[in-house]
Amino acid sequence: MLTAFLLFFPVAAALLLHFAKGNAARVMALGAALVEFAVAVFAAVTAASNMTPGNSEAAYSTFVVNIPWIASAGINFHIGMDGLSLLLVLLTTFLVPLIILASFRHDYPNASAFYALILFMQTGLIGVFVSLDAFLFYFFWEVALIPIYFLAGVWGSERRIAVTFKFFLYTIIGSLFMLAAFVYLYFQTGANGAVRSSDIAAFYNLTLTASQQAWVFWLIFIAFAVKMPIFPFHTWQPDTYTESPVPATMLLSGIMLKMGIYGTLRWLLPIVPLGTSQWGKLVMILAVIGIIYGAIIAIRQRDMKRLIAYSSLSHVGLMAAGVFSLTFMGLQGAVIQMLAHGVNVVGMFFIGDIIQRRTGTRQIAELGGLTKHTPLLSVCFLVLLLGTVALPLTNGFVGEFLLLAGVYQYNMWLGAVAGVTIILAAVYLLRMFQRVMLGPETSFTSTIQDLTGSELAVLVPLIVLVFWIGLFPNTFLRISEPAVLQILTLVGKR
Repeated sequence: MLTAFLLFFPVAAALLLHFAKGNAARVMALGAALVEFAVAVFAAVTAASNMTPGNSEAAYSTFVVNIPWIASAGINFHIGMDGLSLLLVLLTTFLVPLIILASFRHDYPNASAFYALILFMQTGLIGVFVSLDAFLFYFFWEVALIPIYFLAGVWGSERRIAVTFKFFLYTIIGSLFMLAAFVYLYFQTGANGAVRSSDIAAFYNLTLTASQQAWVFWLIFIAFAVKMPIFPFHTWQPDTYTESPVPATMLLSGIMLKMGIYGTLRWLLPIVPLGTSQWGKLVMILAVIGIIYGAIIAIRQRDMKRLIAYSSLSHVGLMAAGVFSLTFMGLQGAVIQMLAHGVNVVGMFFIGDIIQRRTGTRQIAELGGLTKHTPLLSVCFLVLLLGTVALPLTNGFVGEFLLLAGVYQYNMWLGAVAGVTIILAAVYLLRMFQRVMLGPETSFTSTIQDLTGSELAVLVPLIVLVFWIGLFPNTFLRISEPAVLQILTLVGKR
């Protein structure tokens, strides 16, 4: 029942926000998000206490809910968690209260609707991570899209309508491809007179030919590639990140893009292993192109928010490459990097928002010398930046080391090219920090204020995770290991 509570509690809280106004709405939303996080932590502790060597399934059996939804069609409301989904549920419930708290310095019109949409989106995200039925997964996949469409379209910047429409068009078309694949697979489960089912286990047990798997692979992959996004399906991302309000950008970059990587691990690789083998090398090449492309474009950016957006594109490319390396280190690296990237990118966007609110600009050339009167801001900015650059002992190092090792194990030359991302990330991020914080003094140098208590309340937990993941990665890798091994077994690479 814990899984059901995690899924539906944000919706109930969002409905209650209808009766709250102004400050009360955001306080209620923050309270609800903290309760959700506490329940997720309790679920993780419960799983850990029930864990026995060699039998991880027993630890997560209590999280499963499987009841008929459309019984005559073999479609069930089937939800549950294993180590992989539990980590992403923890990431979601950890970041959402911080994202809500980060928005307290903004006065958004119709605040009750704004925060209700964030909680609705939380339900959609958790639904994606816990669904074990294909059509239920698709349902929550679309549910997660609707709130972010309104958050970006109503509260975004001047170009929000055109940008949001492009984002919606990309994602809905990709989703329809995935739906077509799921419908086809559903009918395949009924072959030879068997009872049709959309359960994930039924899809895993299908015996499709190589040609069938090849085109099913692309139908599903396109939906996930758009969401991550992978080059060349990325063109919606920079504008959407830039034009959206900061909380929406944080949700998109910190959590929503993980839907695509998670979907690839949970649904794509195990269902069509032959299709993955046939087309995996092409996807690897696209991912590595995205790594270099995103980094080079980031170097040329003069807007802080846009630079971080392209940086995210580069890092996601490396995660995708690690997944399609089909190696244990590559998959484990993708999992730990999802956590690290979520922490770092939310912190980086928040730092950019703090600087913009205090100076009125995000243009790097107009800033400089800010560190003189903002020691706390400087330290927090630098720690999150170094985590993003993958400095040893930070969260980014663990993920990128495993990812690059996995890609190198797959192909030495692709691994060498992908490794350039660390150098390029240091170029554009350290140069941004030097110019904004350490550059020549500007009119903002003497007037800018340091971090407030509420801003520290957002940044300190993020910084704790930067070092926790960097120093004690086995805390998280141990949780995901059984699920990763199962995926590799299903793909036939173990």
